[in-house]
Amino acid sequence: MTLLFKEANIRPACCFAGPRPQSLPIGFDEENAGCLRLKQVLKEQAVYLIEALGVTNFISGVDLGVGQFAAEIVLNLKRDYPEITLECVIPCEDQAAKWTIAQRDRYFSIVERCDKETLLQRHYTKDCIKKKKEYMVKQSNYVLAVWNGKPGGAGNILSFARTLGKTVILIDPNTFEVRTDSNKH
Repeated sequence: MTLLFKEANIRPACCFAGPRPQSLPIGFDEENAGCLRLKQVLKEQAVYLIEALGVTNFISGVDLGVGQFAAEIVLNLKRDYPEITLECVIPCEDQAAKWTIAQRDRYFSIVERCDKETLLQRHYTKDCIKKKKEYMVKQSNYVLAVWNGKPGGAGNILSFARTLGKTVILIDPNTFEVRTDSNKH
């Protein structure tokens, strides 16, 4: 008998979810005190996941905003935690095609330094972003999300995570308050 194990079951994993910069209170201003605080809270939660929960694999969709913030945090944490890995999940080859040159440079810099790159499909389709988010959640034990409680993309993926029994750690982008939602369905 051959047994197949999913990586998420062997190595505890966490994926990231959150809005694009234009949907955050800080917008695109990464020097803003709010953005610096958000990145600090993301880092603190990543360290907690590593040290307290044994997470060694982090998964990012490398989206503008939270996806890139989180990926860069993980890459920086590898200095102190060399056992951790970063998987970048690319929904389609042209994910960054409409971004500015600086945004694309940052994206490619992150992807070049990740441990694993997963390309889900070659061409864009209306549902490729949804497929990316679902893939990331399915591969994870935990979802670390920046979410303001409003319906939409992040809210939808968190509902999906809850239906799969994933533990969701929420960071409020306005107050930076952290709460854990481990409702198992």
